[in-house]
Amino acid sequence: MAEAARQTTNNLPDAGERVLLAADVGGTWARIGLVRLGGQTPHVSHYEKYRCADYPSLGAIFERFLAGNGHAHIAAGAIAVAGYALDDAIINNNLPWRVSLSQTRRAIGLDDLQVVNDFTAIAHATQFVTARDVTSIAATTAPLQGPVLVVGPGTGLGAAVRIPTSRSTVILSTEAGHAGLTASNDIEIEILKFFLRDGSHVPTEHAISGPGLANIYTALRAIRDAAAQSIAPHEITQAALAGTDAIAVEALRVFCGWLGATVGNLVLTYGAQGGVHLAGGILPQIKDFLIDSDFTRRFRDKGALRDVLERVPVGLIDHAQLGVIGAASWYADNHPSI
Repeated sequence: MAEAARQTTNNLPDAGERVLLAADVGGTWARIGLVRLGGQTPHVSHYEKYRCADYPSLGAIFERFLAGNGHAHIAAGAIAVAGYALDDAIINNNLPWRVSLSQTRRAIGLDDLQVVNDFTAIAHATQFVTARDVTSIAATTAPLQGPVLVVGPGTGLGAAVRIPTSRSTVILSTEAGHAGLTASNDIEIEILKFFLRDGSHVPTEHAISGPGLANIYTALRAIRDAAAQSIAPHEITQAALAGTDAIAVEALRVFCGWLGATVGNLVLTYGAQGGVHLAGGILPQIKDFLIDSDFTRRFRDKGALRDVLERVPVGLIDHAQLGVIGAASWYADNHPSI
């Protein structure tokens, strides 16, 4: 049920090291690792990936992981998840089961288990990303300084801003995915009108996410007078990359251009002139398509501020352990004495 561990070392921490249990939990996969903190860069000593639907609870996944990796020295941990901790529960409609933090904590024997928003965790982790983890999408020869935007489409649209300071990492969490969707060209306007049939508020992630790609595809079939067809986002992506479905190709092109415009708006909104890190499960799968798309043109097409956007680099991160590293880094920054 689990992928093979990506990295394995001995289970005993070195002097001065803290070892945290860290997890990145989504609706489909739970990624878990033991993260050692003590040097300049967090080190994942074990890492495994589990399909959530194969287990009756999050606690059962943690128990499976810890049974194979040893945990006598682990007292605390953090879960990165697209949702919120409300009292004792994690609020996330995409998870296959209810999560009680107290029950999960008792099940795995931790003194402390905290929850952090997934993109807050990813924003923390980006300070440890190396050049080999990043593909340039929009390059610049004269980058500016300032906050860094971390954004990505997955089940929804996540976004956070990392603000550099001389003493610590400050992360601004956002709900950019729930902000109203804006349209900037004729086809986007037609698609937005189609979406508005279902309600007066269309969130950005209704188009800019994995399910959003399927929504764009559905709208385009209606606009092009093609027969309605229900198709999963990964099937749309596959058909577009293979060139076997013209509307799938158009849907992915619209998606990439709309993503570029949206990311450019977020840079201006949050003053994120230090650069953009793109993350999220769908983007590494369409990397070459994204590079050749209208993403960069739409990202920079901001009228009088085009010159500013031309100096903001955009890179795509492809790092499977990013959420795990970020959860541990966030915990260490916010709970230094535990």
